[in-house]
Amino acid sequence: MRVVMLASTAGVGLLAIWLIAGRLFFGSGIGLKQFLSPADTPSVLLTMIFGAVALFSASVYFADRRGPIEPQPAGFFDFVSLVFSRLAMIATAACVIVMFYEVVSRYLFVKPTLWANELSLWIAGFIFLFAGLYAMQQRSHIRIYIIYDLMPRWMQKLSDIVSVLLIWVFAFLLVWGGYNEAVDKFLRWETFGTAWDPPLPATIKPAILIMVVLVAIQALSNLIADWDKAPEHHSPLDEIDESEIEQMRQSIKD
Repeated sequence: MRVVMLASTAGVGLLAIWLIAGRLFFGSGIGLKQFLSPADTPSVLLTMIFGAVALFSASVYFADRRGPIEPQPAGFFDFVSLVFSRLAMIATAACVIVMFYEVVSRYLFVKPTLWANELSLWIAGFIFLFAGLYAMQQRSHIRIYIIYDLMPRWMQKLSDIVSVLLIWVFAFLLVWGGYNEAVDKFLRWETFGTAWDPPLPATIKPAILIMVVLVAIQALSNLIADWDKAPEHHSPLDEIDESEIEQMRQSIKD
């Protein structure tokens, strides 16, 4: 997977440099508008294929590497959520690159883009959705433990079951109420109505329903993985990141 990631990343990087140089210096006319209909431009289509392969392979590759504050994956769905989390991390960097390109293009070359704002909104929408799934896998959503910590383990398990059931009910109702609209937006490829006119509604609306279902599956995975754990008791000390404190100490010594 590492070889595929490196090769596809190098390919998309070279193609992107070629397209950007042609746009800025040779007036090639190939911009982000062409990326909305890549079949009409072979170089754009090839760039998107390399980009998709690079994103997927990098997400899978980095999903196997656990951060210092991440718990060991234990659920049947954890790896899928970690892949989406790595995709969100890469997308965050991509969003920064888009804004950086807009600043350089606008103020250095006096060639502002029509797509930077919409593209950053598009990417940010998916980052938000992917981050929600990652937060569920990490058990990092806001929880109030005052009553939960006082319960015996069997009652904690019962509370966890009720919580997961409520998540599944919410997911079912959201999909049931929004499915037809999401399908309609996708089938007519509804666009944003701007100069660049990307299909934000056609992609974001179905993605919301898909990610809510994935969050519900991850909640069930958490329930199964945590079923035999010892009773949980929480304190403010749990919020302290020892690894981060150690890194700060080390940086002060250096």
